[in-house]
Amino acid sequence: MAPEKLQEIGSRIRRLRTAAEMTQGELAERADLTAGFISQLERGKVSISIDSLIMILDALNIHISDFFRPQRGARVVFRDSETVELDREGVSQFIALVPGAANRQMEPIRVHLAPGESTSLEPFSGEQFGYVLSGRVAVHYAGRTDKASKKQSFYAKGDYELTIENVSQRDASFLWVTSPPFF
Repeated sequence: MAPEKLQEIGSRIRRLRTAAEMTQGELAERADLTAGFISQLERGKVSISIDSLIMILDALNIHISDFFRPQRGARVVFRDSETVELDREGVSQFIALVPGAANRQMEPIRVHLAPGESTSLEPFSGEQFGYVLSGRVAVHYAGRTDKASKKQSFYAKGDYELTIENVSQRDASFLWVTSPPFF
């Protein structure tokens, strides 16, 4: 196999593994392979059999046809009717905006909080961004609290728990994006 193809396959597996928040060792264990093989594969240093690829993709919960589906021409626009409302305790609405975002580099969510409601995201390996669409929220992060109103944004690494709280008497909504996907 051509070196650039090996590199492409390895890079895709690395992205999928990090999006799934797995170490190379965890992926190797779940796929019944060695961590050394996963490391070499991700760096494009070894070729892979179909059987090993299927074991890795199964461990990542990815169908083989999705792995090989061409990325060019991939959809870039998604309708409101395609969103998925997720159950999240203490939140009026928690809506996944892009179907299958867990298999992408980032995951956008639209959150709607009634007065007094809040939602948190525990520490993770990545970054997060939010943009307030309406209302006013308090952003609690690393022992500090800041307020954000409509058209203001927040950005934080995943090093600490982040809590967003509606501190006003009116509803608030915001766009929340994590990279890699974490919701």
